Amino acid sequence: MSIERLISHSVPVVTPEDTVHKALELLETNELSGIPVIADEDYQAFLLEDTLMEVSDTNATLAEAGLLQYKPAVSTLAHPFDAITIMHQAKLHLLPVIDLENKYIGCITEENIVSYIAENSGISNPGGVLVLEILPRNYSLVDIARICENEDVIMLAMHSRTNEHAMLEITLKLNRTVLDAVVSSFERHNYKVVEVYGKETNTEDIISKYNLLMNYINM
Repeated sequence: MSIERLISHSVPVVTPEDTVHKALELLETNELSGIPVIADEDYQAFLLEDTLMEVSDTNATLAEAGLLQYKPAVSTLAHPFDAITIMHQAKLHLLPVIDLENKYIGCITEENIVSYIAENSGISNPGGVLVLEILPRNYSLVDIARICENEDVIMLAMHSRTNEHAMLEITLKLNRTVLDAVVSSFERHNYKVVEVYGKETNTEDIISKYNLLMNYINM
């Protein structure tokens, strides 16, 4: 997916000649935590609200206040994952997008990123979630896929991370909500199942229906 499809063109911008006061007003009016600085379509800097709040003379221009050093951005040729990485690492709710000539194109917003993840990761599809824990050296995507396939379960999405115990934590989004069988299968293959989000099989209900069926057959 092209990163340009995530760009919002409605985010306000300021110029180096605008005052600190004007920038703060735009942030408050639009409920933003940051704003791009543009001059003749060129990307100059990105201003954070906290930085602006530290300026004592709010009538000074942004250039006079020396606020044009911070320049986080992502290229139009980048993948959305690159934008997600930059925004996460820098703790940004907005990220400017520039072309190869440093021309400002627009901003990627946190809302657009969330929509992208929901639409492209499979997490918005119906199904349950399984969280596994294993030693990193034992990780095998082929093995995990095989266990799911043997239980006639499809993996819609997968995410992995190393947790605080140096164990590999694997989150699976599956196409089923009743996960008892696949949970048992993973446990048989020495995976630790740490979390299950789905529906449990109502064993008592199954037994009751089975007994009713047997009584009917024996009549």
